[in-house]
Amino acid sequence: MRSDNSSDDEFREEDVYKTLLRSLRLKRGFGIVFVQCSPARAKNLITQVREDLPQKKIGVIELTAAIDNLYDLVAQRGDKNELNILFIQGLEKSLESSIQPGYGGEGEYYVLDRVPKILGHLNQKREGFRESFPNICFVLILPLFAIKFFIRRAPDFFDWSSGVFEFPDKQELIAESYDKLILQGNFDEYINLTPAQQTEKLLAFEALLEYEESPERRADIYCQQGTLFVAVGDFISAVASYDKALQFKPDLHQAWYNRGIALHNLGRYEEAVASYDKALQFKPDKHQAWYNRGVALRNLGRYEEAVASYDKALQFKPDDDATWYNRGIALAYLGSYKKAVASYDKALQFKPDKHQAWYGRGYALDELGRYEEAVTSYDKALQFKPDDDTAWNNRGVALGNLGRYEEAVASYDKALQFKPDDDTAWNNRGVALGNLGRYEEAVASYDKALQFKPDLHQAWYNRGVALRNLGRYEEAVASYDKALQFKPDKHEAWYGRGYALGNLGRYEEAVASYDKALQFKPDKHEAWYNRGIALGNLGRYEEAVASYDKALEFKPDKHEAWYGRGYALGNLGRYEEAVASCDKALEFKPDKHEAWYGRGYALGNLGRYEEAVASYDKALQFKPDDDAAWYNRGNALGNLGRYEEAVASYDKALQFKPDKHEAWNNRGIALDELGRYEEAVASYDKALQFKPDKNEAWYNRACAYANLGDMDAAMENLETAIRLDEKYREMAKTDTDFDSMRHEPRFQALIQG
Repeated sequence: MRSDNSSDDEFREEDVYKTLLRSLRLKRGFGIVFVQCSPARAKNLITQVREDLPQKKIGVIELTAAIDNLYDLVAQRGDKNELNILFIQGLEKSLESSIQPGYGGEGEYYVLDRVPKILGHLNQKREGFRESFPNICFVLILPLFAIKFFIRRAPDFFDWSSGVFEFPDKQELIAESYDKLILQGNFDEYINLTPAQQTEKLLAFEALLEYEESPERRADIYCQQGTLFVAVGDFISAVASYDKALQFKPDLHQAWYNRGIALHNLGRYEEAVASYDKALQFKPDKHQAWYNRGVALRNLGRYEEAVASYDKALQFKPDDDATWYNRGIALAYLGSYKKAVASYDKALQFKPDKHQAWYGRGYALDELGRYEEAVTSYDKALQFKPDDDTAWNNRGVALGNLGRYEEAVASYDKALQFKPDDDTAWNNRGVALGNLGRYEEAVASYDKALQFKPDLHQAWYNRGVALRNLGRYEEAVASYDKALQFKPDKHEAWYGRGYALGNLGRYEEAVASYDKALQFKPDKHEAWYNRGIALGNLGRYEEAVASYDKALEFKPDKHEAWYGRGYALGNLGRYEEAVASCDKALEFKPDKHEAWYGRGYALGNLGRYEEAVASYDKALQFKPDDDAAWYNRGNALGNLGRYEEAVASYDKALQFKPDKHEAWNNRGIALDELGRYEEAVASYDKALQFKPDKNEAWYNRACAYANLGDMDAAMENLETAIRLDEKYREMAKTDTDFDSMRHEPRFQALIQG
């Protein structure tokens, strides 16, 4: 037991010395003795032994650096055969590299899977020492930790010793060490120490704890030891040290506070908060504890409480820029972006060059849609930290939101200059390039993003969009499939995939893909709309109408859906409803030429030709080169008997689409009605030039030739028409165009079959 009486310690030390001296005096030949004491005490001890044992030949090896081989050092001595006692000092330096601070806690600072080379050497050379140096008694002077190391890792060598003689430091030396280690020690000092110096400091703490008995001082030592562990990143051991400190002094607020920091670094935020709470119980005005408590709460997602904790910190230190900054972060997480901006502004009031605050402010402004201000804030962040890749990236996002895509690309390029493997920046750069219509470059940018993060579903999706815009639909589908491999519920990818499949004519698959998109986002009106288009292309018009109806349920002003619905109704022969649907499309988009056209088509099928012509005229007002509108306008005019106008309308259609065989054929019919048979024949010739198997053109040309009195040509064309379609045999029996040749035997033979 240690005594509180220093004179008792002095008597005890004298007894130990006398025992050591007697042992050395009586020792004859080889021996091993361990002496525990500090380096400072060792010099005095050796001097005293020399004086008290003048008859003994005494040598000293004082090691100043680590060694692996003690045997050779002794063997190289010229006086080895005369020596009776050889003191070895500094051997602990060969053990320090094998120490792992905090291993196991409570002083078990040893790496258990490795034997230091010097100890392995001593174990192996034990017999060699006895045989080669039979007259020497080796006295190994070591601190406590080194002796523990010998006991654990060199037991064979230690077992030959005569025991351990302990010379603890005197109380005045302990007090001096306490003042030096505890009162002068701090985190900033510890973190700047070399690993060797940190280990040395750790061992000094251990040595001090061996002799210090005051509970308050022991608490301080453990607290400083914990701080050293925090400095070296050994947070588990730090917590253990702080726990020991608190056993001796439960109200030591600094230990509770530091313990919270260590727990925080271990990601144990709940426990960290509890530790900060204890620190604040004993020191309610400790603003650092309120601050760190807020950070821990933020990491737990308890943002409201974090803000409240920051507010308490600011109550005691209103000018703390870090607290204002982190308060802004918590407010941003709560979606309180205006308040976050105000908090960042306070941080910048006290530290104008705090680049993180300028960055956070920019982010909050971005979320508020105040993109110009966001860019300015990011610029300030970059003024103070030009290599902040995240600020460059987010600046690009803000510029993109302003439609300033060229500048956005340049900003992303700067981000990538500082962080070439930033998959987010590569992806965002691709988006900006896509918005510039530079799709090939966009694909290359997405490829870079995926090189660094192959499972980045957003990049696979965006790549699919760019490929779709390039008309590379097969590749687009493959890219969407990759996006869905990593995020199966990504409705945008299912939708884009359906769109690409539709453009490949794979309508059944397109419908299935739209169905998946709608499974994950039932109100996605674009998917309902394009699903209707795919169903229409499959001839499933009833289903198409139902799909358009769903699109309009979620977006009643979607003019494209009203038009598509009208088109499908027209194909179902429900022309009145088709007209009404086109009217709704035009209500929301009066210049939608397709709706005017579709409306005209439905009106024509209802026999309302005048209205149909007017509707086509509106279509052509907005799209003068629409050959289909000119063509169907001609049909409506023909049905009104306005053949001259019909011919002119067909001519316009053919101006824009010279190979439109239907227009050539119907133009011929109008010319026939005007009695301009030769022109009619020429028009039918053009129809057949572009579509040689157009049976109605063969028949119509036969009629024109008959009206011209050219029986041979009429018979030849009629024969071809009947060969292509038997219905023309019946038609010819009653067609008045053939009255002039009805009684001709050849004609009769042909129509009778």
